[in-house]
Amino acid sequence: MKPRKFCWPDGHWDWYQHLAFKHGVKAGELIFVGGQVDKTDKGEPLNAFDLQSQTAKVVGHIGTVLAGFDASLADVTKLVAFYVNDGSVDEQTFIADVGRRFLEGVEKPIVHGPAITAVPLPCLALPGMMVEIEAIAMPSKDTGTLARCGVNPDALPLLPQPFTHGLRAGQHTWISAQSPRDSSGHIACAGDPVAQSTVIMENIETVLRALDLEHEDIVKVGCWFDGDGTTNTWKPGAIARSAHFQRPGPVVTELPSPCLPNGESARLEAWAMRGESGEKLSRQWKSSEAWQWPLRLAYSHGLRCEDFVFLSAHLPLDHDGQTNKRGDLNDQTRQVMTDIDTTLRSFGLDLNHMVKQTSFFLGKADPEDIVTNQTLRSSYYTEPAGASTGVPMPYLTLDGVMVSVDTIAML
Repeated sequence: MKPRKFCWPDGHWDWYQHLAFKHGVKAGELIFVGGQVDKTDKGEPLNAFDLQSQTAKVVGHIGTVLAGFDASLADVTKLVAFYVNDGSVDEQTFIADVGRRFLEGVEKPIVHGPAITAVPLPCLALPGMMVEIEAIAMPSKDTGTLARCGVNPDALPLLPQPFTHGLRAGQHTWISAQSPRDSSGHIACAGDPVAQSTVIMENIETVLRALDLEHEDIVKVGCWFDGDGTTNTWKPGAIARSAHFQRPGPVVTELPSPCLPNGESARLEAWAMRGESGEKLSRQWKSSEAWQWPLRLAYSHGLRCEDFVFLSAHLPLDHDGQTNKRGDLNDQTRQVMTDIDTTLRSFGLDLNHMVKQTSFFLGKADPEDIVTNQTLRSSYYTEPAGASTGVPMPYLTLDGVMVSVDTIAML
């Protein structure tokens, strides 16, 4: 295993219970920061229901974790911002506020800022918690910020400063979540998940081309779609999105959000990899022997590119794509963690190679829900473990599914 460095800043906010996870981990060139929230060192939430105050604190916490690796907000390449939206929050205003807090935390102007994905949800882990943000950073090998290239194509909606639709740094490229919108913000094919999937993929292609990349360079995609937790609302869009990839394709995480703007059926982010000199990078794909999706999709259960192993979000399904252990979140979580370990072992790794894991679980804004899920997942790791984010969901992707766990590991 490559040398790793873990970070838990003195006095930093804590969970209610001791966990193996750390706030940040540096492995190779990348730093992964687990979901940051506004809490005390005893785990109690602060600034309840105040989105702006919490946003300022959370961005500051990301900077504090990065400082533990001699890095800063200027090194951030990707943000995922989960925030509570009951329809009263304008998303562009929220993203602009994240950007403003971000710029306040850097000493020099940012020319090519990070990619960002905003995820509106009905609630987060604790009552009054309004925002949770996770980050990836890529500092330079010596001093200053690593050379990078960011693009904001004219055909796409303008993002608030300092964010970019696509950011390329070293071998890695992150693409902000793309929606079926044009440069004026108009939603194409409103309410049609199949037609919108084509528009979204065209927008992703636009970003890739601007960075001299191709569709085949994508290693990981993440999708938030307008669904109600039933297979029928997931199926049409899933088939349409998968059709844009050749087998074996990238890994995928697909999750429903009941809070997407009216008419927007989905939004899709991507991570691509290509050599710094423009050469294509070799890949190794794996299919799980433990579970399958209920549809024939182009995605892989696991993909290795260079030192990274990306896993599709594992679900508590059987070989036929049917949900196992219905009604029992803990049993489903145990199956998912066991299956993740099995997939990692097919690459010669195990759970302790994890650098970032995100668990989406059936729950509400309740300490008992998050504590139960975190404690169970943590028990599968040897301390110190990688960074973690836990997000409660009103429902998951398929009928009867109560947990979905997304994993990134590194050799």
